Amino acid sequence: MSKTFIDEFDVKENSKSLKDIPDYEAFSNKELLDELRNKIIQNLIDNNTNNELGLTSYVRKQIDKTLEGYDLSVIERSYINNLISNEINGYGPITELLDDPSITEIMVNGINDIYIELDGKIIKDDSVSFINNNHIIRTIQRLIQPIGRTIDTANPMVDARLSDGSRLNAIIEPLSINGPVLTIRKFKKELANIEDFLRNGTMTPYMARFIEACVKSKMNIIVCGGTGSGKTTLLNVMSSFIDNDERIITIEDAAELKLEQEHVISLETRRANYEGTGEVTIRDLVINSLRMRPDRIVVGEVRGKEAFDMLQAMNTGHEGSMTTLHANSPKDALNRLETMVLMAGMEIPIKAIREYIENAIDIVINISRLVDGKRKVTSICEVVGFDNDEIKLNEIFTFNQTGVTKDGEVIGEFNLNKITPKIYETIKSRGITNLTDIFE
Repeated sequence: MSKTFIDEFDVKENSKSLKDIPDYEAFSNKELLDELRNKIIQNLIDNNTNNELGLTSYVRKQIDKTLEGYDLSVIERSYINNLISNEINGYGPITELLDDPSITEIMVNGINDIYIELDGKIIKDDSVSFINNNHIIRTIQRLIQPIGRTIDTANPMVDARLSDGSRLNAIIEPLSINGPVLTIRKFKKELANIEDFLRNGTMTPYMARFIEACVKSKMNIIVCGGTGSGKTTLLNVMSSFIDNDERIITIEDAAELKLEQEHVISLETRRANYEGTGEVTIRDLVINSLRMRPDRIVVGEVRGKEAFDMLQAMNTGHEGSMTTLHANSPKDALNRLETMVLMAGMEIPIKAIREYIENAIDIVINISRLVDGKRKVTSICEVVGFDNDEIKLNEIFTFNQTGVTKDGEVIGEFNLNKITPKIYETIKSRGITNLTDIFE
């Protein structure tokens, strides 16, 4: 897609943020204001020619020309000026959404169909709209252009990490039947820590201490959960418990983990180029990481053939490895691991695969996003052997939901099951003795 006049313009307007304009969402004639905005933007795009005026003067002239004859207040004119400023200097209609730290995800399904995730809940944002499908595509192009990516009919799908760490996924026609779809999972500048989890009720202090003990004693851990449940955030918090003198290698499709230790090597996959060559997968990076003398291997997400290599690393002396995968429960997580090992094309009997998993994995942690939008660690299990050829799990901690209030808030309680985990002796043998009040 060729650049338009509006793409070339890069002069900052002397204007306030939309949030600073009082009651901008409550204008009685908001439809007219949005219509005027659309007309101004379209005029700027259509007049993609050289002009004798400076760019700033030309844009202002177009705004004044379009607004001529309309009886608009100063606040309404300021509203339109800010919309145009966002279009020229920012990322169009979603500029304010990207700048809002309380919004964690932005989903553009159509020109008037924009959703956001706020406090764990997905809501429709009727204050935002695009002009047409080309407007959405131009916004996507502007987002991914700085990182050297493009999207067009020849390459109608893009998955990328933006410069601030946010994750962007976009898909357009002909793959998306109803037009362009844009999803942005925003990267939080202030990373969560274990205190945030305790304060938000994601887990109890007992659970936090147990997880810390497992990480410090080099247990191999899987974090499972659904989309948007907080798996990566929990993995990042767990990684903070790793000692500073260990060599840590992180492997991800798009680098989201931000470890604070000094000795960290971050590896990221690479997609195939236009000729279909040059692809580097997570499996390639896992295999290569074994030659890099890691003390810990942290894989952002296991979703395919790399599962076998990850288990192999865990079984050959690389203790304390951690990863995440999509699953609704610890049992489902182990079943998915079996499937992924089979995907690797290894002709291994199911029983042997299960023995491999049982030897490799020590702890499975499940985190969920509940109906009220809050995240909870709903289960912490240890792998303890076999029961009729099935891998057996002992649940140590669990969250039991008992109901929902009239306001939609989940009611429930965390429980510590009355068992002493088998790994407790291993934890104690490694010099960690602060769990006696929990299990003794």
